[in-house]
Formats: sequence, structure tokens, C-alpha cells
Amino acid sequence: MPSEKTLRTCPRGHRYYKSSDCPVCPQCEADTAPDAGFLATLSGPARRALENAGITTIQQLAKHSQKEILALHGMGPSSLPKLKDALAAAGLSFLNA
Repeated sequence: MPSEKTLRTCPRGHRYYKSSDCPVCPQCEADTAPDAGFLATLSGPARRALENAGITTIQQLAKHSQKEILALHGMGPSSLPKLKDALAAAGLSFLNA
């Protein structure tokens, strides 16, 4: 049985329907998503997980282990290959812990 969608309005006035408890406005999310860099390759939840942890550069990402990154709420295993590729392209890797 599909969840019922409810009409919501974000603080910026965008109106949207959602069936989950997720408070993220799709329009605001699209407006703030990066156009380039390793964060642009990730899904919204994975990107927000890194940003909320203060990880916004590839150098900051390299200071963490894969285990630490996977422990972040919103980060899933499907994001790891993208992160590994971005690190490798910069001549970096995850911290071995």
C-alpha cells in the first residue's frame, strides 16, 4: 500500500508533496546541489551526510576511513566507488584505520 503524500511548504515558500518524514524541499535541494566536484556525483542524502560532517573538500575526505564515512547517516555503500574514484583522481585515498 503506497504512503499518502502530504502537501508541505518549505521556509522559502516552495510547495511540494512528500510521503516520507524527510524534511528536505526538492526545489531547495536542487538549488543548492553543486554543479562540479566530487560532491556533485553523489545522491542528495550522501552529499548532505558529508556536508553535515564538515567534509566539503577531497582533502578533508582523505582524512577519514571508509568505515567512518559509511557510519554517517545518509551515506550508503553505493557512494563508496564514486568517492574512491574522486580520491584516486586527486592522488589520495581513504585513511586506513
